[in-house]
Amino acid sequence: MFISRWNRGLRVRRMGDMNAMPTRTEMHHAFLDSDPTYNGVFFTAVRTTGIFCKPSCPAKKPLPENVEFFGTAREAVFAGYRPCKRCRPLEAGGAPDWVRKLLELVEQSADKRLTDGDLREADIEPARARRYFLKEYGMTFHAYCRGRRMAGSLQQIRRGADLDDVILGNGYESHSGFREAFGRTFGKPPGASRDAECLVTAWIETPLGPMIAGATEQGITLLEFTDRRMIETQLAVLRKRFGCPVLPGESPHFAALKAELAEYFAGRLRKFTVPLVYPGSPFEEQVWNALLEIPYGETRSYEQLAQRVGKPGASRAVGSANGRNRIAIVIPCHRVVNKDGQLGGYGGGKWRKEMLLELERTRGQGALPFGGVGL
Repeated sequence: MFISRWNRGLRVRRMGDMNAMPTRTEMHHAFLDSDPTYNGVFFTAVRTTGIFCKPSCPAKKPLPENVEFFGTAREAVFAGYRPCKRCRPLEAGGAPDWVRKLLELVEQSADKRLTDGDLREADIEPARARRYFLKEYGMTFHAYCRGRRMAGSLQQIRRGADLDDVILGNGYESHSGFREAFGRTFGKPPGASRDAECLVTAWIETPLGPMIAGATEQGITLLEFTDRRMIETQLAVLRKRFGCPVLPGESPHFAALKAELAEYFAGRLRKFTVPLVYPGSPFEEQVWNALLEIPYGETRSYEQLAQRVGKPGASRAVGSANGRNRIAIVIPCHRVVNKDGQLGGYGGGKWRKEMLLELERTRGQGALPFGGVGL
């Protein structure tokens, strides 16, 4: 088995340092070697060009003093760097091969708990998985697996499955252990949860970077770029609005959303039809409904949007409501611009707003390759 310098470094790193990036020397050597095993571990930014790349980028290497390293693409974007057009650090497929292998292992092991021993048998260092999941998804790998099992358990219970089958089929060895974990997650015992709600989330890779999608049984409730500053706030709002936990899981709405996003980025879809659920204040819902009326390929100013909702002179309030939209692209808040035609703000970054508007303006002539559902 090939062992990268990163794996060797993990073996000698102190446990308290597992969330730290590799040393600068280690990252610099990996960048010089264009080592793909470090993709997803860190990103390299070049001060003289304002561009950031994957470690494996084949472009000409800059002088060491012009190089800066970041733990996430989000950090690089907020530091003012643009994604490299050659290695496309935000594009689908950015996850390392070992992460894809790990996710496949999760899907194949739905009826058992994965241990650190299982990961080592698959040539995956547990500490590396822990660090990657914490950095990219805000939870440890084992927490992700527990969330998946809990979300799956609730769906089975709501379909009327026998409790014994649910417990054994999700890797729990005892009723008491399952009941305790279930109660901590949902606030009620399994037997009283036939009508309980759960908001499930999944990662969707897109040409403009990964997005997190959320859904209830009724429809899509969330679609945000994972590097958006407000993503934690949006998740907190969803928990409060729906009064239920947010867990990683599966939903038929994700398959529909993925298919429509693929058509959209290919320039073939003008209007989304996937069911949406977007509760807010009466004013927020007015604004979001007005956003859905803006035709593909067109824009409206904040002033025009204020007039449309019957609140002329309330452009700032409209702008705030626009910024609180939780379902990017599908509810097209990117189509709202300044009165003078300038882009204005966008939670996902102005460069993404510009690319979305250009895609629509050219009616798909600048179509972008699409990935798929990740976590």
